[in-house]
Amino acid sequence: MRNQAVAAFKAVNRDARHWQILALSGLFSISFLTSDFGAEPVNLAMAIFGAMTAQFAGAVITKSKFQWKSALITSLSLSILLRATAPWLWFVAGLIGVGLKFAVRLNGKHVFNPACIGIVAVMLVFGREAWVSPGQWGQAPLLAGYALALAALVLSSAKRLDIALGFLGTYAAIMVVRAFWLGDPLTIPMHHLSSGALLVFAFFMITDPRSTPDRRIGRIIFAACVAALAAWFVIGPNVRGAPLMALAALAILTPILDRVFPARRFEWTPTEETQNGPETATLGVRARPRFLRA
Repeated sequence: MRNQAVAAFKAVNRDARHWQILALSGLFSISFLTSDFGAEPVNLAMAIFGAMTAQFAGAVITKSKFQWKSALITSLSLSILLRATAPWLWFVAGLIGVGLKFAVRLNGKHVFNPACIGIVAVMLVFGREAWVSPGQWGQAPLLAGYALALAALVLSSAKRLDIALGFLGTYAAIMVVRAFWLGDPLTIPMHHLSSGALLVFAFFMITDPRSTPDRRIGRIIFAACVAALAAWFVIGPNVRGAPLMALAALAILTPILDRVFPARRFEWTPTEETQNGPETATLGVRARPRFLRA
């Protein structure tokens, strides 16, 4: 039994995206089981259809390997975060998100996180027909979700926990300081932080190693900037899906910070230097990365 467990762990650990898929599948189940307006299997199926279609087309056009795991990760994130009036909007979000991964690239990295830009695109184009789910799952499911997300990052040796904690710490600090400044009860900032959507964003989106800075100092700066803009979007104009909008707006900072703070380029496998990075998360691989100058 012990040998079987070790073998199973090694099989999962062979590709870090397995941890992402397991964790996101758990979060999908939490959303589906604990919320009346949670994730739905039909919407997941449509997101998978759209993401896989774009992934296959991109692989054919660029003559690269078909990375179905990456497309599945994007699809799971879309199904958890996105809400819309019709199932075909999940298909469009998956198609746009993964498609832009191939179409918009700088220095071998896609500029936008696919799930993020897919959601932002349908929200901007279709208006009130699409929105981001706050994901209020209750205290116990939320704690379980954070445990899943943290375990996925730690077990994968992704070395991207810094950007997740940097974002959450900065965002929480701004919200708490504002509450003290205005004399508001702490229940207000806690409400903003007690969100399944914020959990998925912090651990499986802003931590994407193929669309965020390679060096730690760059990632921390990037996380702080995204958190500050997201907080302003909430406090000021009350923008829908504030963290995602902030990440999409500041995506261009990644190539700038990579040039200022050059570091080893993240790779999924030794043969994937510039092709088809992960869609929503930062779970690293065991392959030795090669130093690439920005």
